[in-house]
Amino acid sequence: MHRLILSLILACAAASPAFAWGKTGHRVVAEIADRYLTDEAAAAVKDILGPEGMAEAADWPDFMRSDPSDFWRSEANPWHYVTVPEGQHYHEVGAPPEGDAMTALAKFRAIAADPAASLEDRQLALRFIIHIVGDLHQPLHAGNGKDRGGNFFTCYFFDKLTNLHAVWDEDLINYEELSYTEWTDWLTSKITTEDLLVWSVAQPEQWIDESAALRDTIYPDHQILKWEYIYATRAPLRQQLSKGGVRLAAYLNDMFACAEEVAPEAACAN
Repeated sequence: MHRLILSLILACAAASPAFAWGKTGHRVVAEIADRYLTDEAAAAVKDILGPEGMAEAADWPDFMRSDPSDFWRSEANPWHYVTVPEGQHYHEVGAPPEGDAMTALAKFRAIAADPAASLEDRQLALRFIIHIVGDLHQPLHAGNGKDRGGNFFTCYFFDKLTNLHAVWDEDLINYEELSYTEWTDWLTSKITTEDLLVWSVAQPEQWIDESAALRDTIYPDHQILKWEYIYATRAPLRQQLSKGGVRLAAYLNDMFACAEEVAPEAACAN
């Protein structure tokens, strides 16, 4: 009987979609970023997204995963995560043949920054960029290759049967009972000038390596998560949301500045 129950739990975990941050977390990252855009980048974002705005666009790639088309169910599915085994760095591992979040980010950067591309293509690209940068700051989206980014690590969050990935996607954030704008106000009020200088790095490989290193510290040694786990993860959770927002702004600022420069391509490559 115990084996049957465990099998059912694992089956449920395997069927769970591997989203990142959930709606609130993605909107927080996007809204923080919006506050640190240069005038040039803000104008470019508005030209592409119009009244939609970054916070609204942030969760769109997750919403579209319910679309039955092959593009959303198959081709786009790997673009939400990377795999970095423990003790390794992304540059040592690289992307699988089907691609990953890193390859998708580079692909969509080129499209979003290209004024000759269609508006529809640029909108899709910018929505993905906003989303992927958020994904890369959720530590379980830099998976270890063993447990589907914590989806196979079943646990209880208080009385709720869930998995570690879902705990980081939504449960820890929703536990605070804050709107995404309240989260943004609280977090940005604590971002210092030094934080901005240190975090404003538009190099995705660095973000991935940081997330993978954090990932290896957040697996609990038991499967009933309550107050102690919330206390232990509160600071890194908040820092990842803040870093994600600052770095999304840095990435977009760099991307749209480079799109206007007449300079060697390598000077703006990421």
